[in-house]
Amino acid sequence: MGPGLVNRDNPVFIKIATDNRTGKIPGLISLAKDAGDLVAAGVHILKAGMSVEDVATSLAPYLTTAERIKIAAQSYSSDISCLSVGQDGG
Repeated sequence: MGPGLVNRDNPVFIKIATDNRTGKIPGLISLAKDAGDLVAAGVHILKAGMSVEDVATSLAPYLTTAERIKIAAQSYSSDISCLSVGQDGG
């Protein structure tokens, strides 16, 4: 069961921009009804100078909207069908 089903929220689109040489993340974009919930996580990622691998291997609260940033980062190196998104597409 994905966060979308649990939180009864709309689908979330997250785009992570990366530096191809370093894997560092210079920016994130989120389109969603409650995208503001992701701002704190995004600011932390940018301020800490994290890479896609850093985010993909970091702890994220399960069944939260913010976890979707981690799932987006994991999609760089994993088959997205194997990630912890629910059947609702969340």
